[in-house]
Amino acid sequence: MFCQQTVLDNGVTVITEHMEGVRSVSVGIWFKVGSRDETEAEQGISHFMEHMMFKGTKRRDAFAISEDFESIGAEQNAFTSKEYTCYYSRFVDERLPQIMDILGDMVTSSVFAQTSIDPEREVVIEEIARSEDTPDDYIYELFTKAGYPTHPLGRPIIGTREVVGSFMHEDCLAWAGRHYHASNCMAVAAGNVDHDAFVALCRQHLGALPAGRRNTRDAVEGQDRQPLALMEKETEQAHIVYGMPGIPLGDDDRFAGALLDAALGGGMSSRLFQEVREKRGLAYAVYASTMPYLNAGQFIVYAGTRPSKIEEVCGIVHREIGKAAAGGLTPEELERVREYTIGHIVLSMESTSQRMLRLGKSTVSETELLSLDELIERYRRVSLADIERVAERVLVAPPTIAVISPRPCEALGEALAPFLAVPAGR
Repeated sequence: MFCQQTVLDNGVTVITEHMEGVRSVSVGIWFKVGSRDETEAEQGISHFMEHMMFKGTKRRDAFAISEDFESIGAEQNAFTSKEYTCYYSRFVDERLPQIMDILGDMVTSSVFAQTSIDPEREVVIEEIARSEDTPDDYIYELFTKAGYPTHPLGRPIIGTREVVGSFMHEDCLAWAGRHYHASNCMAVAAGNVDHDAFVALCRQHLGALPAGRRNTRDAVEGQDRQPLALMEKETEQAHIVYGMPGIPLGDDDRFAGALLDAALGGGMSSRLFQEVREKRGLAYAVYASTMPYLNAGQFIVYAGTRPSKIEEVCGIVHREIGKAAAGGLTPEELERVREYTIGHIVLSMESTSQRMLRLGKSTVSETELLSLDELIERYRRVSLADIERVAERVLVAPPTIAVISPRPCEALGEALAPFLAVPAGR
């Protein structure tokens, strides 16, 4: 097995991948909790808790946490997704004991003092404002809300001003008690790390976590997906996301789906890059990808273009999606995107951080752990028939189109109506 795994007595899962020839280690402390686990009245608390874990423990104040990381030359950060939260650091291998002392202290002994909560609420509210002022970022919020209008997946990870502005000490304590426990916790390390030594450090620094019960993920069904999500905003460029339900996390079709994404909009030779940018000069950025979740997923195409060219770009995307749905890929395209994808994976796996992130995402999502060789072999196995099956599975649904532009929404909605039907292949 390319990695080693141990489950501590309290339920924390510990995983390591040893990498030869490196002096760095990347460690992530993952919790299976994200915005998907929030009620409407809790929107943004998973992300807010990520901030609060750096604001003081029983042994360290916020400055001491930063000082302790930086005094040993470590990089540190955290992120929150819809389904998990991760606290991570990259550092020189000999610093592992100190890093685990700091990270363990943060996730087991944070105090969530009200004196820290009050200013941090304002910080997150400014973060919300920054997101809203960044249309190439905020467009995904519009699209996701239209795709999951009644499910927590459709809510912004960062939350809303009103809800975030109400968080108190008791809210943080309650959230930590419900979700920051051992059954939801995975400690992952990649690099020059010894498994047994890491397990001993996890036992020492994460052993105080109570057992708890691991969060589960519900089926995402019966969503009344909306066809349009439009926002009028004074911008120089129009931002477009065109998409439909996609391949869920861990699905057997994910490898064929990734190659289909790459063929449509994964590189400079992809169909959409050639048609939208190279042949017509309509966009600087245009790409296709899948946003996978457990039991759900979204296939998306993003493009940024001049406001006057929105219909033209949507028409090209609609037509190219229809062609792929009807005809799949050519043998030459499949081989090209296969090598493109494998090459990017191999290059990324030279990073201890990327190895840790890949292990952590698979572990916290309870999907299969694959070695680099196994991963490459899965992509080698994808056939033209697999691509055709996935294209017919994903690309034949009526799309949702989200747009942020200075054009009035009502008139723009009428102009986009022809592209809201199932994409036609010819």
